Amino acid sequence: MKKFFLFFAVLFATSTLSNAQGVIKFKAESHDFGKIDEGTQATYTFEFTNTGTAPVVIANAQPSCGCTTPDWTKEPVLPGKTGKVTASYNSTGRPGVFNKTITVISNAETPQIALTIKGEVTPKGAEAPAAAPAAAPTVSKTPAAAPAPAAAKKAKKS
Repeated sequence: MKKFFLFFAVLFATSTLSNAQGVIKFKAESHDFGKIDEGTQATYTFEFTNTGTAPVVIANAQPSCGCTTPDWTKEPVLPGKTGKVTASYNSTGRPGVFNKTITVISNAETPQIALTIKGEVTPKGAEAPAAAPAAAPTVSKTPAAAPAPAAAKKAKKS
């Protein structure tokens, strides 16, 4: 009977421990930079809390393209503690609207979470004041020159 009781106690303890799971809860999963000037390094930090019962470890944060660089909390985030994922967008040579994702891969209950950054890059020089209009061409009101008298005399002699 003792063995039977011990078996169920161990089974209960291991099943309780195996259910321990970290949970990442981000304050926001997207950020809109609005309009930014071309050449700007736009950076935003996504903050999260581990609301689970086990430590969370972020294994990777994968950007959707090379124009976005992620950085993240490398050490385990204990239950109740906070961590961060920072996304930096390089707008150089990329005028127009952008919408990029960073896929966060972890050991949390939801192993992949997509974070989004978006905005619009204003091209260089787009904000420059308008140039003054070109000067109007000048019109000469001088009548065309009359034929030379020598040319007229030659015509009569022939």
